[in-house]
Amino acid sequence: MLVEQIWTGNAYRNFNYLIACPETGEALAVDPLDHRKCLAAAERRGWQITQILNTHEHGDHTGGNRPMKAATGARILAHANAGSRIPEMDQGLQAGDLVQVGRTVTLRALDTPGHTMSHICLLSETDQPGLFCGDTLFNAGAGNCHNGGHPDELYQTFVEQLDRLPEHTLIYPGHDYIVNNLGFTLDREPDNQRAEQLMQQLEGQDPDQALVTTLALEREINTFFRLRSPTVIARLQQEFSDLPADPTPREVFLKLRELRNSW
Repeated sequence: MLVEQIWTGNAYRNFNYLIACPETGEALAVDPLDHRKCLAAAERRGWQITQILNTHEHGDHTGGNRPMKAATGARILAHANAGSRIPEMDQGLQAGDLVQVGRTVTLRALDTPGHTMSHICLLSETDQPGLFCGDTLFNAGAGNCHNGGHPDELYQTFVEQLDRLPEHTLIYPGHDYIVNNLGFTLDREPDNQRAEQLMQQLEGQDPDQALVTTLALEREINTFFRLRSPTVIARLQQEFSDLPADPTPREVFLKLRELRNSW
């Protein structure tokens, strides 16, 4: 599997992706908002874009569909329940469906509600899995639930799906928010030395050469995975008087998501 991470440089700080088969050169474009950059990258690599995958229905992920389809004839894939909100969608995906790219690349669809209720992540079936996670999981953060999502569903997605993936899974999010998210982690867990080290390392990072994290690293630096941290819990109890003395991971997650909304 060949992966090209494309930094759009826009105000939303989107990442787009091309996933290609090394044998045939066929490629899948993930959330190709900046269709021009995606097409240029495919041409430079000698790839042919034959499919488009929208992780969810928001315009900053679907906005490049029409010009990309016009240029390539690619089929549009997305969550099975997103068809009414994604024009010209060709195939709806459900949990466990497989997406084949060329002869050698197989990606498994994960039904990952929370950011929206029609969100798909793709997990590559490779020796080192890659998770193309849209706005569900960010580097050091989690998606918001403002526009059609629900924090309870996001919590279930994190604990029942994402946290069960192999530790060496590579994380490919839909946006570059890592520095700001590390700031939130350190605000919640100021004694998190790994997050502090990474913050210093990434100051001034060029998103064109962005760090690709693993799930193992996310478990160290992402406060939404650190639901049993004594420091995280103690500082939340200072913010929320209604938080129990021994809160459940769900209660911690929901309070973190609530706090992050206005942080």
